[in-house]
Amino acid sequence: MGVNHRMSRRAFCGAGAATVTALTFPLPAFAQSAARVVVIGGGFGGASCARALKQIDPKLQVTLVEPNKTFIACPFSNNVIAGLRSIEQQQFGYDKFSATGVTVVAQAATAVNAAARTIGLADGTSLSYDRLVLSPGIDLRFDALQGYDEAAAAKMPHAWKAGEQTLLLRKQLEAMDDGGLVVIAAPANPFRCPPGPYERACLIAHYLKTKKPRSKLLILDAKDTFSKQRLFQNAWKELYPGMVEWISLSQGGKVNAVDPATNTLITDFGNHTAKVANVIPPQRAGRIATIAGATDNTGWCAIDPVTFESKSVPNIHVIGDACLAGAMPKSAFTANAQAKVCAAAIATLLSGGSPATPKLINTCYSLAAPDYGISVAGVYQPKNGLLADVEGAGGVSPVDVPRDFRAREADYAQAWFATITAEVFG
Repeated sequence: MGVNHRMSRRAFCGAGAATVTALTFPLPAFAQSAARVVVIGGGFGGASCARALKQIDPKLQVTLVEPNKTFIACPFSNNVIAGLRSIEQQQFGYDKFSATGVTVVAQAATAVNAAARTIGLADGTSLSYDRLVLSPGIDLRFDALQGYDEAAAAKMPHAWKAGEQTLLLRKQLEAMDDGGLVVIAAPANPFRCPPGPYERACLIAHYLKTKKPRSKLLILDAKDTFSKQRLFQNAWKELYPGMVEWISLSQGGKVNAVDPATNTLITDFGNHTAKVANVIPPQRAGRIATIAGATDNTGWCAIDPVTFESKSVPNIHVIGDACLAGAMPKSAFTANAQAKVCAAAIATLLSGGSPATPKLINTCYSLAAPDYGISVAGVYQPKNGLLADVEGAGGVSPVDVPRDFRAREADYAQAWFATITAEVFG
């Protein structure tokens, strides 16, 4: 049972948390002067990194730059779309950060001068740093899909940044007549939360099954394989027979263009007109990473896998969705783990030491129904300049298990979300 069937999921997660903590909180010889570290982005990566820096060395001057006073979490936002959860349950503030010693600046970062080691803020002021951490998440590449732009997203929501778009997609599903067609367009890799489109398909199908059972859901995919594929496809057959159809890249699933006026998605093999169209476009690192000079021609940020320092700009580190982390996927668990490794590396570098080679863990839960959970876990270490899978570690939920096993995994997912949000924002 559990990962590689050798230990329970609960035991694995507990061991994983202990391993990450042990590996990412060494005891460096602390610098005598109060070094300045600025962290841009208050999501699971940035907020975790800011907290970890102060925990490792309370003398550090740590500033978290985040324009939004409320963070809206993407994990579990698919439940909001399916009417299983309120958006308020996804919202977290920064009011408890003052007790940690982290200074929170509620401004947008608009400029980075790497030579002078300063960042510019939206109000015209600036901050100086000795080390800068970028955790800006993603931007959507509206230029990558013909016909799709911010205006089109008001008709064909992406809902890939939690908030207004999440609620828009939910309202469209509620307004759709029974018998309507829902289409999800999934992008090519890499993108935020690789299992996300398929969990979304499951939970929307759950809503349709219970509220609008004559409706169908179609996934148009720019890939031939996807995360936890066998588990998801088994869940579709078991829970939603005849309701969910997946069209892969080789079968003509890649969406090349959209027509928002008619809710039509256009592929090489034909057009699909939806009552509700969820278009998830290609993505790239958040804009401040490009402004800082940390992105490459992929739109993402190449990093040193030991320290997460940018390969393009010295003294700037990139964590979370924005970085190219090799085999390690873009997830909230990943961002939290990378944040701790990065914080430890920065503290060590500022003290004149050499950071230890880390091992990092990611566990990702998905819900196929409120009481039906599946998961994947991986362990990663630096190899040939990237983060690579540790051979023989990690794994996915077993395929043939009773439903009570799936129910326990759903409970573990809830517990994980409560734990990480309490750690990061509580």
